[in-house]
Amino acid sequence: MERAVPLSAPRRRLRIVSLFVALFALLGGYAVVERAEPAQARVVRVAEFLADCPYSHRLPDDPIIFPGLPGASHMHSFFGATTTNAYTNLADLLNSNTTCNPRVDVSSYWVPTFYADNVPVEPTIVTFYYLGEGVRSDIVANTQPLPLGLRIVAGNARATGPDSTTISRWSCLHAGHVGASKDFVNCPAGTMIESYLDFPQCWNGRDLDSPDHKSHMAYPVNQACPPSHPVAVPKLRQVLRYPVNGDPARFRLASGGGFTMHGDFFNAWPEAEMLRRVRDCIRPVIKCGADGRPS
Repeated sequence: MERAVPLSAPRRRLRIVSLFVALFALLGGYAVVERAEPAQARVVRVAEFLADCPYSHRLPDDPIIFPGLPGASHMHSFFGATTTNAYTNLADLLNSNTTCNPRVDVSSYWVPTFYADNVPVEPTIVTFYYLGEGVRSDIVANTQPLPLGLRIVAGNARATGPDSTTISRWSCLHAGHVGASKDFVNCPAGTMIESYLDFPQCWNGRDLDSPDHKSHMAYPVNQACPPSHPVAVPKLRQVLRYPVNGDPARFRLASGGGFTMHGDFFNAWPEAEMLRRVRDCIRPVIKCGADGRPS
């Protein structure tokens, strides 16, 4: 009778491998190996670039409505170009310093000054978004740059109440349950009151301004630009956040109630920079940061 000879360590390993191969064949030659795949980054499809432009200065001037007439306007708070006054023209802006990020944006933006308890309060967060929205996707794909020197006024400074001409909205930062309103809202402690306003994005293709400073621009109708204003340009949205909250009876604008909020824009973006952002961010529907690159 033969005695079993103990296997050496190498031979034991060989037999184990052989058994594994046999089992693999028995199962059909397939082995399932689970491997954790990295999560795919979600693509954000937003046609956008922006400029962050902190407060610059305050003057009772308006170079669009009252050009060459210092002191003729209600008080305005200016953002962007630091030299804007009643006499400002395009050449002045192109040679101005700016508060904006990016520094290439030497445009001027201004709004009626906000008061709380009759003391002027300036927004601590000021962002101007340039958007490709409000029109059909085929129109977004053919958006044209805002022309250099374009001047636009949006909103109604003479409104006597919240009506159809009130395009601005007031809300509360981090308190969405309050809801948006055409007039000031009561924001809870620890929040800030904020204002949103969209400028028209359809241009007549000819004029950089008009006698009423509005007729050369129009808002889309049924997601398309009207025949009178066939050129789609980026929609400018101004977002202002003021470090105050509480009873809205304490608040007013230099132009009147909250429903009189309006915005003025004098475009001085370098043409090549505006074109690049429209080409790389708006037309392909890509969310870009202040540098005009995908964020």
